[in-house]
Amino acid sequence: MGSDWQTNEFASLMSVPTRNGIHKGPAFQGRGVPVIKMGEIYHADKVTDQPRDLLDLTLEELDRLEAITGDLLFCRTSLVAAGVGHCALVGNLSKRSTFASNLIRVRLNPKSADTRYWFYYFRSSIGKQQLLSLARGTSVTTITGPDIAGLSVSIPPLREQCAIAHILGSLDDKIELNRRMNQTLEAMARAIFKSWFVDFDPVRAKAEGRPTGLPDDIAALFPDSFEDSELGEIPKGWEVVELEALSHILNGFAFKSKDYCGPEGIRVLRTKNFTQSGYASKNTDDVFLPKSLLSSHKQYICEPFDFHLVMVGASVGNTALLLPNMLPALRNQNMWCFRPKETMPSKFYLNYAVQRKVESVMSWADGSARSFFRWLRPITGGNLI
Repeated sequence: MGSDWQTNEFASLMSVPTRNGIHKGPAFQGRGVPVIKMGEIYHADKVTDQPRDLLDLTLEELDRLEAITGDLLFCRTSLVAAGVGHCALVGNLSKRSTFASNLIRVRLNPKSADTRYWFYYFRSSIGKQQLLSLARGTSVTTITGPDIAGLSVSIPPLREQCAIAHILGSLDDKIELNRRMNQTLEAMARAIFKSWFVDFDPVRAKAEGRPTGLPDDIAALFPDSFEDSELGEIPKGWEVVELEALSHILNGFAFKSKDYCGPEGIRVLRTKNFTQSGYASKNTDDVFLPKSLLSSHKQYICEPFDFHLVMVGASVGNTALLLPNMLPALRNQNMWCFRPKETMPSKFYLNYAVQRKVESVMSWADGSARSFFRWLRPITGGNLI
């Protein structure tokens, strides 16, 4: 910490006092200005344009309760202690917008504070710990605006705040670019899988005497004709097998909330960690278990690149790949984990196979799921998959 950093209350950096958001009854809903809600804050670091519920406000209310670019929004309440105080930064919004009553707005003075720096500060372990120290309540945990304003913080000179925020922002931009590149590569991989193993395009091309468009060594792995099977026409020499012949199908465990501990423990992988991106991600309300459970519950330990499927509930059919940054973790109930057996040399082929099966057969949720899982396996010495 620099010698010219000062310690003061967070309120000293604010241009206006903290303010809670607004709540109005059904008669005022469905028209008016967009409302930023707490659920959105949990799932995004930065508030940007997206479809939102509308609320009818007077001009005076909107002037008083508007969320503008650079505002910080904090979650005021949470059913889980770790969720309270979660912070998001308001980005550029095309419409004047307000924020819900379970959020707290902080507006900083640009002459003394870089709002990006303080956004990163309250997303850091130090800032989060300070916010958690303010939490009160049992069934519902809360903090207040005055609590946040009264926090004692170390304040770098504005120049240093801007420099730190710039570096962290550049890293965020790089992460976002990588995420988009991964999405593109993922879409390409899915397209190749569908072409090769669902539509059998290379086989059809060879059967019709057309070029496959593939390098010779890869094209040679595909047969040049079809044969009948219980699934219909399949490439000659391939076979239909049950998914269980290729994959371990592992259940989760119903862990008890009384066993939960602090974030220094083992993460519980829950269905709410499954995102639309197809990957499991960390949430601010994640729960953790003592490390001792790794020994007593070995069969529920997650491994890198495990593939998971939600088997019950509103999110039935959702899938997620588990990346190493989520580990160590233990599987909760309501999901299956697919882990390849020795007879399945490609973990990613298995993942895409399960994904395609789920997309085409959602009736598996009736409880007899395993009888629905049949999958086509190329038998070419293991080289193709």
